[in-house]
Amino acid sequence: MTALDTRGAPWLRWLLLAPAIALSAAWGGLALWYRLPLAVAFKSAMVAAFVVSALAALFALRRLRKPALWVYLLAFAGVLLWWSTLRPSQNRAWADDVARHLHAQVDGDRVRFDNVRNFDWRSDDDYTPRWERREYDLGRLQSADLVLSYWMGPAIAHTLVSFGFDDGRKLVFSVEIRKERGEQFSTLGGFFREFETTLVAADERDILRVRSNVRNEDVYLYRLRLPKEALRSLFLSYVAEAGELERQPSFYNTLTSNCTTIVFDLMRQIAPGLPLDYRLLLSGYLAEYAYDQDGLVPGYDYRTLHDRGRVTDRARAAGDSSAFSELIREGVPGVAADQVRAR
Repeated sequence: MTALDTRGAPWLRWLLLAPAIALSAAWGGLALWYRLPLAVAFKSAMVAAFVVSALAALFALRRLRKPALWVYLLAFAGVLLWWSTLRPSQNRAWADDVARHLHAQVDGDRVRFDNVRNFDWRSDDDYTPRWERREYDLGRLQSADLVLSYWMGPAIAHTLVSFGFDDGRKLVFSVEIRKERGEQFSTLGGFFREFETTLVAADERDILRVRSNVRNEDVYLYRLRLPKEALRSLFLSYVAEAGELERQPSFYNTLTSNCTTIVFDLMRQIAPGLPLDYRLLLSGYLAEYAYDQDGLVPGYDYRTLHDRGRVTDRARAAGDSSAFSELIREGVPGVAADQVRAR
C-alpha cells in the first residue's frame, strides 16, 4: 500500500478528510444563511441541502463512495464561486445614522469635513438628524482620548478615538458597521460579509452620549500619550481612511476588520513596532494593552486610570449640556490642564 492509498486505513481517511469536510460545511452553511438574498424558507432549503451533502460525504468516507464525495466537492465549489461574486456596496437603504459618507479636504493645517454627525438622541428610534460641515486647524490639535464603550460584558467594547483642540472642541472618529434600515448587528454575521464598514466623525454629545445615556453602555475614557507629530499623523490617518472608504467600499469583519483592529492598523503607521496581542481581539482590555505599551498618560497606575476614566455616571448627569465634554472629563487623569487652556 502506497502512502497515498488509504483504502486499508479508514481511520486515516477520517483523520485527514472528516475535519476538512465538517469545517467547510459549517462555513458554507453559515455563509449561505447570512448572505443568500432569498426568503427564509428557500434559504433554509438551500442550507439544508448543502449540509445533507456534507453528511453524505462524511458517511461515504468509510467506504470511499466517490459519487457522494464528488457531489459535496461540487456543492462546496459552487459556494466558493458564489462567495467570490459578493461585493461591498455604496448604494443600499442605509440607516439614518450611517447614511452619509464622511468627506474631508486637507489644505495645509486646515481640514474641512462634510457630514460630521451631530444627532440629538432621545432613544434609538427617536432622534433629530443633523449632519454638519466643520473645519479644524491641525495647529490647534492638542490631545487624543481612547474611549471604550462596553456593550457585551467586560471583554467586548466598541473603540472610539476623540481628538481635542485647544479651543475646547472635540471630534470623535468611530469605525462602525454600515447598517441598512431595520438591520441589527450580528457578531456571527460579521464574519460573513453581512455588513459594510463606515467611518463616522461625530460630536461627543452625539456619539458618546447615545452610548452612555440612550443605550445604557458603560463608557471609559483614557488620555493617550502621543507627541504633537504623532497626534497629527493619527488624525490624518483617519482622514485618509475616510477617503479610502468613500472611494472603495469595504466589508466589515468581526475578527480582522473591526473598530479595534483598524485603530491598531492606524496606530502602527505611527509606531510600527506595536506587538500583536490577544487584547486586540478582546477589545474590552484594549486600554490595559495601551498602558503596557506606555500609550496612556504617565504617572498613574492602571487601576487609577481605569477607575477615574469611567465617565458613564458623569455623562448621564450631564445630559445634553453644552459643557458635556468638560463635565464627563472631571477627574480623568491628564485632562485638567487642557480644560484650563480651553477656557
